[in-house]
Amino acid sequence: MAARSAPAGFGWGQIARLGLVQTALGAVVVLITSTINRVMVVELALPALVPGLLLGLHYAVQCLRPRWGYGSDRHGRRTPWIVGGMAALCLGGFGAACATALAASHLAAGLALAVLSFVAVGMGAGAAGTSLLVLLSSGVADGRRGAAATIVWVMMIAGFAVTAPLAGHFLDPFSGGRLVAVSGTVSVLAFAVACLAVAGVERRGAAPAAATQKAPFRAVLARVLAEPEARRFTLFIFVSMLAYSAQELILEPYAGLAFAMTPGATTKLSGLQHGGVLLGMLAVAAVTAGIGGPVLGSLRLWTVAGCLGSGAALLAIAAAASAGPGFPLRGAVFALGIANGVYAVAAIGTMMGLAGAGDPAERGTRMGVWGAAQGVAFGAGGVLGTLCVDLARLAVDEPARAYAAVFSAEAVLFGLSAVIALRLAAPATSPPRRENALAGAARLALGSGFEAR
Repeated sequence: MAARSAPAGFGWGQIARLGLVQTALGAVVVLITSTINRVMVVELALPALVPGLLLGLHYAVQCLRPRWGYGSDRHGRRTPWIVGGMAALCLGGFGAACATALAASHLAAGLALAVLSFVAVGMGAGAAGTSLLVLLSSGVADGRRGAAATIVWVMMIAGFAVTAPLAGHFLDPFSGGRLVAVSGTVSVLAFAVACLAVAGVERRGAAPAAATQKAPFRAVLARVLAEPEARRFTLFIFVSMLAYSAQELILEPYAGLAFAMTPGATTKLSGLQHGGVLLGMLAVAAVTAGIGGPVLGSLRLWTVAGCLGSGAALLAIAAAASAGPGFPLRGAVFALGIANGVYAVAAIGTMMGLAGAGDPAERGTRMGVWGAAQGVAFGAGGVLGTLCVDLARLAVDEPARAYAAVFSAEAVLFGLSAVIALRLAAPATSPPRRENALAGAARLALGSGFEAR
């Protein structure tokens, strides 16, 4: 019976509490990447490159993620980084809404405020997100690390899926004042939830590591980047996230221009996509935990399938430009979300396996490298996606066809991601009585409770 006692570290309830931080983070971010982006392009008639550059700035700041992770490694305490990061994120999110409303009457002042706000968003998301993953990695028992990462990712997507349709409901009929009010409410609630969720968890679940003398940051970073599998996974993260982020900023404007959807309707469309992501992640977790085996339990298989499925869905969305208003756009967007979720949950399992390699004291730096790859990819994808749309609109008369060309290019990137994923090393089979990277997530997400084994 001793072998089945609860492992040291965080229990499922504490892991779920930390997942609420990701839920709060997602609630703020979704308004920035979807609603505010669409308002700038459609209601304010700004070039799509404007929100693309702002989002690119937000992600460029996250190149500092490895340094933040190294700092939390060095000082031992993660909670102050999480709370401080969430404060910056929520202030930046509210500032971005105020800037958008201000730009309607004072464009230069609005854009200046937007620059400051998006920098704050990038710093906050990077500091809070990296430190949260480091806290989970250091405070969760070995057999639960993959499941814990999956749980918090699912809860972040839940923040997207819940916030987007609710915000869409309160945004109609649209006005700048409504946008500011909705954003302010979401920001206050998100910060309160994050603070309550993280309070006391680090103290109870795992004693913070004492600050120790460590190798210089550059030496630690060089050791992490010298690992072949870590480099290959970094490349996969970059290419796949580049494909994902390029559609993030153009999907809602595309729906507004090609299908005459209102801001509320396109925000709900974004919520539908994120709901599909949530469903895809839970489905893979359930199949992996319930059936498993060398085929259905293969993270590499699901990664490749998710990338190929995402590419196919993007080609279908591109075809909507020619098919006209009768095309089932909502179904294609939902399918894209499901495929994105399938690939994301498999990538998380791989990430948590690689995070434990090497010196545990370098876990923050390791997480930061992959976070930086994701941030650079999102920033570049947002800029390139919107820039390509603007350039394509100069070459074609129909705006919808310009968007369709960019969606098709993203499908090609997802195909390349699948090729890279085939070269990733297959994870080792989990020992008996230990939860694999997804089984714990399925148990929790499908309602089996928080009890420890």
